[in-house]
Parts: sequence; structure tokens; C-alpha cells
Amino acid sequence: MSLVRLNIKGISYSQTQNGAYALILNEVGGERKLPIVIGAFEAQSIAIALEKEIKPPRPLTHDLFKNFSDRFEIVVKQVIIHKLVDGVFYSSLICERDGIEEIIDARTSDAIALALRFDAPIFTYKNILDKAGIYLKAEEKQREQEEKEEEEIIEEELLKEEIDLQPEDTSDYKKMSLEELKELLSQAVSQEDYEKAARIRDEISKRK
Repeated sequence: MSLVRLNIKGISYSQTQNGAYALILNEVGGERKLPIVIGAFEAQSIAIALEKEIKPPRPLTHDLFKNFSDRFEIVVKQVIIHKLVDGVFYSSLICERDGIEEIIDARTSDAIALALRFDAPIFTYKNILDKAGIYLKAEEKQREQEEKEEEEIIEEELLKEEIDLQPEDTSDYKKMSLEELKELLSQAVSQEDYEKAARIRDEISKRK
């Protein structure tokens, strides 16, 4: 069976499962998308790996796995989404140490979070993409601009902690200089307040 390489298009809040997120993978060289439902923690971990400006002061679980692997010279070479059963995707990590290759079973969300940290490519089999892929029809292309606008708020939603807090007033951010915002962003990240960091980052992005 032939393998098809995938890229990460984005993450959005799942409309079908409460508290879950939809990770959207794009077919390289094609127009099909592969949506995968993942949990909030894994979505946050993937979003942080995609976001270069936010670096947690302490390692998340997937960062810890990466540090552990680096220490013992284990490399994740690629991730393969190899099976789909009853709507659940199954994945494998293709790892290598001392020239010996090993295959490790993993949840797809964990596998992709690790692939980002190892800069490893993500693949699936053509038959899985044929079965679960969504073809981007010509008329749907008109909605691409709207989707891009929605993606701008995805990371902010992902980085929100699951606690009942009133949203912070962001009007003060608009009054601050770019240098003040960058300093405030650094403080928020060091305090592990990723919700606040996401709002500050959004304000910085608007000025670029």
C-alpha cells in the first residue's frame, strides 16, 4: 500500500464532541483533508509546538519525551497513521537507535505532537485517505478566506485552561507599545499563563 504524506493545516473546536478538538491534516500535493478528533491536552501541546513565540518554562509531557529520547539518542524518524477502525485512527512511531529501527504504537494525537518536536514527517496509507479524507470541492474554496480568519483564534481557544474565569479585558493591550507587549508576553509565559500569553500574542500579531 502506498503512503501519502500529510501536513498540519490547523486545529479547531469540535462541533460534534464537547470538550474535543479537530486536528485537520492536509494531503501533500492534493486537496483532501483528514480530520482527526483529539483531546484538549493534546490539542494544546500541538498548538504550542506550532507556535514559535510561546515556549513553556517547564517541559510538557511531549517535551519530556523528546528530552528523554535525545538523552538516550532515540530518534523518531516518521509517524504513520496506519489503521482506521470505527472512526478511531491508530498510529505508529518509527524510531531508530544505534541503527536499529523499532515501531511503537501510539495514539494519533500523541504521535503528531511528537512528530512536530522531532521534525518528523507524517504519513497515512492511501486507502485510509480514500475512506476518511474530505475532498476540497471547488465551491468550498470560496470559504478558504473565512477559514483563515477562524484559524487566527484557534490557538487562543486551545490555550485556555478548563477553569471558570472571566475573560480579561484586552483594551489595555491596545494602549501599550510593541516593546511593552513583548515584555508582558515574556512574563505571561514564565508564569505559565498561556491564556494571557495567547491574547498578548494576538495583539502583537495585529501590529505586524
